[in-house]
Amino acid sequence: MAAVLADPSRAPVAFGLRAVPQLFAELQQPESGRRQRALASLCDLMHDPERLYQTVTGGFLEQLKVLFKDEDPSVRTQTCELLHLLTAHSIGRQALLSSSLLPPLSQLLDDNSSSCRKNVLRVMNRLALLPAGAEALLTLVPKLMLKLRPEEEEEEEEEEVQVLLLSTLSRCSRLDALPALASDGVSLLGHKLSHRSPNIRREAAAAMMALSVCEDGKRQVCEEAVLPVLVDLLRDEDIEVQANAAGVIMNTVIITTGKRRCLDLGVLPVLLDRASKRKEDEEEKDEERRRRRKALVMYSLRALTSLAEAPDGRRRLLEQLPLLERRSEAAGEDQDVRRAAQTAIRVITWTP
Repeated sequence: MAAVLADPSRAPVAFGLRAVPQLFAELQQPESGRRQRALASLCDLMHDPERLYQTVTGGFLEQLKVLFKDEDPSVRTQTCELLHLLTAHSIGRQALLSSSLLPPLSQLLDDNSSSCRKNVLRVMNRLALLPAGAEALLTLVPKLMLKLRPEEEEEEEEEEVQVLLLSTLSRCSRLDALPALASDGVSLLGHKLSHRSPNIRREAAAAMMALSVCEDGKRQVCEEAVLPVLVDLLRDEDIEVQANAAGVIMNTVIITTGKRRCLDLGVLPVLLDRASKRKEDEEEKDEERRRRRKALVMYSLRALTSLAEAPDGRRRLLEQLPLLERRSEAAGEDQDVRRAAQTAIRVITWTP
């Protein structure tokens, strides 16, 4: 009766502390089916923090390296799934970074199995949550950027894969934007800003915001003609897409060229509209959406402050001063928003 009830897709699991060593021993077996079943059972065990800790601290991770080159694509895919489960915890991310698995793992970005490639990106995306992980992945940024090239994309590239790729690039670029900028990052990300998927637009704009922090990034945003697309995204139906687009504009208008280009594109009325919709902010009940709305307002106010440094920008904003004054004087206003509005007013009304 026990044999009938056993799951044929899983390997038998020993009791207690013997389970993990027994299953890793199974991974050494020549039969592909036994390796698959052992990996499936190991993935089940990783939901138990005690077994996860045992796997990470018991020196078992290095044994996975040989499975990256397994002839069976399902074994390679399940091995990456196991690492994905391990990296759900900080101790697993740190253990993977301390191991020698990252270089051979990165080679699976070009695996012929789409499921395997997706699992590799899921692992890397979680690694990038740690500053040390983002730093370790910086050398892979040029390779990840190649995946954004139109000729490299599959006709029906899975949305989740693109989101994972863009999110990982965003996290790495917040640490250091130069590798992405040197890999034609602004142009490649600009191609994604008009994607039909709001998730992809959101992550592309977030990555663009990371690239626009440094001087070279600001200059490239102006040169690559992505500012018209970003101004359009301020009207996007997704609030986070709007906030990320406003963040890129906020960074770019720090330089003179950015100010001039944005003023020519008529960005002032749109930014003023985004910065002055206080009623919508008050009526928003969802905490996460309130956070995103606050980011949109803050980025818009800071962009307006920089644009007011240009004579033409100051002249136009003086005509709209009451909008900002209402925001800075409203009772119950968020203190960060109030201060940002007051700073904008000081710059707009400054006289020599």
